[in-house]
This record gives sequence, structure tokens and C-alpha cells, in this order.
Amino acid sequence: MAGVRTSREIVSNRIAVVAVFVALAIMLTPIYWIASTAFKPRNLATTIPPTVVFEPTVSPFVKLFTKRSQLREQPSQEEYDAAPWWEKMVFDGGEKVVRNAKTGDVTLSGYGDRFTNSLIISIVSTMLAVSMGTLTAYGFSRFKVAGEDDWLFFILSTRMLPPVVVAIPMFLMYRVVGLNDTHLGLIIDTAFNLSFSVWIMKGFIDEIPREYEEAALVDGYTRMQAFFKVVLPEALTGMAATAVFCFITAWNEYAFALIMTNRNAQTAPPYIPSQVGSGLPDWTVIAAGTLLFLIPVAIFTFLLRNHLLRGMSFGAIRK
Repeated sequence: MAGVRTSREIVSNRIAVVAVFVALAIMLTPIYWIASTAFKPRNLATTIPPTVVFEPTVSPFVKLFTKRSQLREQPSQEEYDAAPWWEKMVFDGGEKVVRNAKTGDVTLSGYGDRFTNSLIISIVSTMLAVSMGTLTAYGFSRFKVAGEDDWLFFILSTRMLPPVVVAIPMFLMYRVVGLNDTHLGLIIDTAFNLSFSVWIMKGFIDEIPREYEEAALVDGYTRMQAFFKVVLPEALTGMAATAVFCFITAWNEYAFALIMTNRNAQTAPPYIPSQVGSGLPDWTVIAAGTLLFLIPVAIFTFLLRNHLLRGMSFGAIRK
């Protein structure tokens, strides 16, 4: 029987390994496809069968950050030789870079500004949601609150409505108070992640033994000192997990960013699809924008990886 059990364990382990690789392939294939398309020449982006081996180019990234216009005629050899290397790539695509008629400076597209807006809004809203959510969760976890379950349900219910239901009322309200197309307007909207932050952090704080705080209070700490010096360090793993969740949610915000912004505070998610246009889309440029859009989330998650891994065993703490 022991031999049979051992064989079953071996088979189970192999099946688990295969399942992991299959899951990884399913998850990573779209990312590989986006990355490869972002470095392909435009004429190879939609070939059937797909071109796997090709000479990489950064032309899509040049096109992503610069405004372009179609060439009426190919440039002369002198014009081509005099152009900088990155502009030659745009010439190769049958397009030219738009320059200021007076200064001759390159005219940039709006992607850089939209990307910066996404960073500002996501970082600020994440900081607000995590900090306020941690304090609120601590209050629910450590103090007796009348109607606690009802309050917690009410907090969570703020995220139950689909965005389209509240889009028009919020748009009209924002227009009245002057928050349309502003960073503050989107920060307020994405800070509604506070509801998820409260629920996630309450679970982590509940796992921290009260005896830690009681010992700190006996040593002469105030309640807030005990919170910052005892509870907060223990809750860092939960705060890291909450920060990643809130950052991803704010970073991917599309519906309200599309409705509430137009130019000044528009973020990257609405801008990337706008590049499809009415004609034949340049999928290499769209892939380049999407690839760059993935990088901040990957970096943010990588920097917090140690806290996230420790958070997986956080529930092992016992009184």
C-alpha cells in the first residue's frame, strides 16, 4: 500500500507541475504577444501565419510618443540621411514626424502626459485608500461600534453599483463643482477603493493579538503610539497587499477616466484605444503603449513581493 501511495503522490505532483506550466502559458502568452508586437515592423504585425523570428525595432515607441502625418511622397536621399535615427524609422513606415513650423521642434503626442497622469492619480489614490482604510479598519477591529456589521456592509456597498449607474450623476456633480477633467476629480473617484481597503485591512488587524497593544499601554504608550509602534509594523504585510490591489484598480480605471476627463487629466487607459482610429490601426503602436502601461504595476508588485509572500502566512499568528 505504501508503494501505491507513493506512486499516487508522484503522479499527483507531476500533474500539479504540468497544471502550473499550462496556467503560466495561458497567462503569459498574451503578454508575450503584446511584447513581440511592440517591437515588430508594422508590416509584420498582422501577418498570417504570425512572424515569430524578426528584426526588432523601436519604431512603434517612437511613433507612440510623437505626432505623425502621412508622407505625400518619399523623402529625398539627402533628407533621409540628414534625419535623426529615430525619425528614419518613421520615414520607413511611410510617415513623418510633425514639427513645429516656427521652431522646428518635434511635436509630441499625448501619451507621455496621459501616462504621467495615470501615475499621479494611482499613487495618490492608493496612499489615501491604504492610510484611511488602515485607520478605519483599526477602529472597527479594536473598538465596539454600534451597528458594526451594518456599517461594514454599507462601506462595501459603495462599490456594488456598476459605474454606468452613477456616471451621469457624478458627471453633472463634477461639472457643478469644477472637478471635471482634473486630477483631484479622478483621485476622489479612485479613492473609493477605501471600501475594499477597510475590509482587507480589518482581516489582517483582527489577526494581530490584542496583548501586544495591552503590553504597550501598560508601558505607558498612548493608544495612537501603540497603533503606530506596535500594530502598524505588524500590519505592513496587509498594507502591502492592499496597496497592490488599490494601485491596480486605480491604474486600470477606464470608465470614469473616459467620462470625467477630456484632455488635462486624461489617463492612459482611455488614450490607448483612441489610437485605433477610423482607418487601419497601427497595432504595433497600440502594443507599445500597452506594454509600457504594464511596467509600473509589475515594478510596484515586484518591490512589495517580500511583504506579499509574508502575508500568505500571516494568518498563522495566534494569540
